[in-house]
Amino acid sequence: MKVTEITDSEFRKMVLIGSKKLNKNAEFINSLNVFPVPDGDTGTNMSLSFASGAKYVGESSSSQVGDLTASLAKGLLMGARGNSGVILSQIFRGFYKSTEKKKTLTAKDLADALTSGVEYAYKAVMKPTEGTILTVSRKAASAANKKAAETDNTVEVMEAAYEASKIALAETPDLLPVLKEVGVVDSGGQGLTFVYEGFFDALSGNKNAETEEMHQPNVVEMDEMVNAAHHKSVQSQLNTADIHYGYCTEIMIRLGAGRLVDRKFDYDEFREYLNEFGDSLLVVADDEVIKVHVHTEHPGKVLAYGQHFGSLIKVKVDNMRLQHETILEHDQEEALQESETETSTNGYGIVAIAAGTGIGRLFKGLGVTHILNGGQTMNPSTQDIIDAIKQTGAKKIILLPNNKNIFLAAQQAAEVVDVPVAVIKSKTIAQGMTAMLAFDPEASVEENKKNMTGDLTSVVSGQITVSVRDTTIDGKNIKKDDYIGIVDGKIKVTDSDRKETAIKMLKEMVDDDKEIVTIIYGQDGTKQEAEEIKTAVLEIDEDLEVEIHEGNQPVYPYLISVE
Repeated sequence: MKVTEITDSEFRKMVLIGSKKLNKNAEFINSLNVFPVPDGDTGTNMSLSFASGAKYVGESSSSQVGDLTASLAKGLLMGARGNSGVILSQIFRGFYKSTEKKKTLTAKDLADALTSGVEYAYKAVMKPTEGTILTVSRKAASAANKKAAETDNTVEVMEAAYEASKIALAETPDLLPVLKEVGVVDSGGQGLTFVYEGFFDALSGNKNAETEEMHQPNVVEMDEMVNAAHHKSVQSQLNTADIHYGYCTEIMIRLGAGRLVDRKFDYDEFREYLNEFGDSLLVVADDEVIKVHVHTEHPGKVLAYGQHFGSLIKVKVDNMRLQHETILEHDQEEALQESETETSTNGYGIVAIAAGTGIGRLFKGLGVTHILNGGQTMNPSTQDIIDAIKQTGAKKIILLPNNKNIFLAAQQAAEVVDVPVAVIKSKTIAQGMTAMLAFDPEASVEENKKNMTGDLTSVVSGQITVSVRDTTIDGKNIKKDDYIGIVDGKIKVTDSDRKETAIKMLKEMVDDDKEIVTIIYGQDGTKQEAEEIKTAVLEIDEDLEVEIHEGNQPVYPYLISVE
């Protein structure tokens, strides 16, 4: 088949099939994700990132390919997750920069765009590592350019890129020792190869491409999957203590917005400054948004620096030491014990009161060192809190009650123990998590108390629960066993249907200034219903970013926050 020009129709199909390839093969890619510690599963991250780009393309009515590549780049940037998703977004940002003024793409245009993608991807990574998605993208682009010098057929150029990506992927273990040690290829490179396969299938007219099943591994790939053993082989050989920078920190900044803006953004200066904070740094930006990924010991400082240039519209901090410990515990088939503690930086112990193993993990991912089981209907005693403080063995304590009914007991415990304690008056789980984003291990107890308390009002907290009796309150007639939606301590909605209650409550919580919705489903909630609530939220405002987490909390089927 010969295609000398890629029109908007062909490009849309390329994006669609590339996205489907990633989605169908996400679990296979995840099975290869083994180094150094998982910031998130590569296949899932790449699939969700590219799906965001595909959504933007689908929403564009333009017939200009340049406009569509701009939409793809923007969607990928906004939806990029994890290291692999960010690098993928930069590959297609470079692709867009090379094609932005073009109505259609020739074979040479396609090769040039792939090359531009490589340049942007390498620039985004402070210390590029060969044997990764970068190597695969570079060798694919090189093959595409060589073929474009011989033919005007875009199908042949894309085929050359795809075939070269497969060869480069197979060679990644020779370039990255840990891949050879474990016996796998690079997961990010595998993801990019599936994208290029989708592009080739679209251009070559492969009629089975849109309906084919997920990738069926061959004998060699099956060996790779067995050796990977879903992270066990390499992770079991790593020592948690060897993780030098413990917090995987990701932020998204809207340039020029926010009360603290006092600097003009300069890409090189911005990236060089953050490079001093850790490693695995990625900085990507367009005219409106900056996305940052860095492994650091000081996530609070990264957040504070970002606010000099704009408002934080997304923040994600993962405790990689905890992630690694959890992997080792899983390998040993041992359950996570809530009483386990970690050593925090600079002598701090951080105690959060919460119920639900999932919520405990979310807090530990934010840097909390100890979870004290408790909350609504399970208020811990002063002695329970004193015991928790002592178990940390720390010289400075941050205490997050996460429930107003625990404030007095927390304050009493703080007065009894012989170490300084800052009681952060967090009334909800969402407020506790927001407070943790302001924690700075280098600051004093009093400074942390001031900074962490100052951010509590920035989040709107909602809870779904069941009425235990008939009552009338705030003008609302509530019947026993009805579901009620509580927003910042006030009953806002009631309904006999749980999902409808959540949707009604969210309509009360969301306004034009809100950007992120977090849904935590508990023991009586379900992931499927949470997804249905998410769909309804996006119908309210399609620009909202909605995250879903399993909390396992009792009492509240759903905890929902809006920021």
